Amino acid sequence: MAEKGYNTAIEHARHYIETMSIGGKTVAEVRENKLEFQQGVLKMQIGQEAKLDPEEAVFLDRAIPDALAYYRFLGLEPDALLNAALAHVDYKKVFILDRLPLVKDYARTENESEQRHIHALIIEVYKSLFFPIVHVPVLPPEERVQFILNNL
Repeated sequence: MAEKGYNTAIEHARHYIETMSIGGKTVAEVRENKLEFQQGVLKMQIGQEAKLDPEEAVFLDRAIPDALAYYRFLGLEPDALLNAALAHVDYKKVFILDRLPLVKDYARTENESEQRHIHALIIEVYKSLFFPIVHVPVLPPEERVQFILNNL
């Protein structure tokens, strides 16, 4: 989307891990305290979304409601930070991309089964918040982009 001139946002979980690793922590150390990790990522997401112009189209890799899916996946109770953030979210449309084959890297530590579960939780969360959802099928990248643009 960025290559097409649209405003996009980064994935904050990866950015949080990278930021903490600059301070000398390993990925395992960063992810060890699940609540602290989720809150750190959520705070970054909240900060970014607070700066967005509501009149401008922006494609977010992840959004605040994704945090609720991850809290549920990890068995964490939603806290005041998450609940307050969820109370203020408003998205014109949510595009949920069908899953691609698993590619593990330093930031993605979940296995195939866990990723399927997280994906299902993300869908469940957005449905419960009543945002318009468009499911994006697996297509070559350019066709996926076009599919999204055709469904704005």
